[in-house]
Amino acid sequence: MIRDGKKTGGGRRQIVSAALLLTVALFFLPALVVWGEPVYQRSEVGDLPGGESALPINRTPSVMTTGTRDKGRAVRLQTKEGEVVELTMEEYLWGVVAAEMPASFEEEALKAQACAARTYTVIRQNSGSEKHPDADICGDSTCCQAYIERSAAEARWGLNAGEYGEKIDRAVAATDGLGILYEGKPIQALFFSSAAGKTVDAVEVWGNSVDYLKSVDSPEGDEVPNYRTQVVLGAEEVRSLTLNAYPGADLSGDPSGWFGEASRNDGGGVISILLGGVTLTGGQARSLFSLRSATFTVTWDGAQFTFDVTGYGHGVGMSQYGANAMAKSGSSFEDILTWYYTGAQVGELW
Repeated sequence: MIRDGKKTGGGRRQIVSAALLLTVALFFLPALVVWGEPVYQRSEVGDLPGGESALPINRTPSVMTTGTRDKGRAVRLQTKEGEVVELTMEEYLWGVVAAEMPASFEEEALKAQACAARTYTVIRQNSGSEKHPDADICGDSTCCQAYIERSAAEARWGLNAGEYGEKIDRAVAATDGLGILYEGKPIQALFFSSAAGKTVDAVEVWGNSVDYLKSVDSPEGDEVPNYRTQVVLGAEEVRSLTLNAYPGADLSGDPSGWFGEASRNDGGGVISILLGGVTLTGGQARSLFSLRSATFTVTWDGAQFTFDVTGYGHGVGMSQYGANAMAKSGSSFEDILTWYYTGAQVGELW
């Protein structure tokens, strides 16, 4: 080796050292290549002895596999602001599940919610609505289903945004294109928040009997936030609300006699109740006095009426907190759906 026109004394030593390093590298190269190979990226798992069981137990795919059915179906959504936007079913369902069910729930419950929401959406797409003729569905829960944009949901979740968002991603992807069918057709997949021990037969709420919307046991209880609530109203408030809605009611006597004995279902929900001589359904009384459910009792203490209420929602179909309780006990989303929708099956919607 020549540097600045002179031979260096360490030239021979460096040449020998380089040769030794090259020899060692060539000797160990095959082992380095084999040991460093990411086995889980092989395209043919069958090449490995024992197949899938031979894969490393810490295998963690970097990309979640999703289906294609939801991605290939469009949904026209009318937002709360009145704008009509087009989303894929996958995008839309993420926003519905995030808006309709607590993301802290078990994943099997979230999957059940995704299936129910997907089924409800398909029904809406097939039937249309005069309230939003240019859209398949709207984001108003009093008309269709609630919906929230991903950015708004993540802002609401704060530090849990990543975890919760990924849970809903998995729930939607794991149920790609699946819905709830009765005799091969999509059902009216109604759902609500929490029941007081039993769901309600559709005939009690709307007067129409539906084979798959029957009363079933529901396992949630006092772990549900605001499971038991009270509404307190004065006599004049009750009189005013009642006469505005039902002018024929007779509320001229002592308030202690305004309400008659209620007829109740097996879960304690009010089927019907007399008020000033007018027979109201439990649902009508719930709406009239802004109660969280039709499972209530009413008492008069000489100064005011107290409504003691259990649960939240109309009570028909799938209870969301009941679904979560079932998931915690080991039930799959299929178990949950076929329990709450009597005689129904889980299958592909398209």
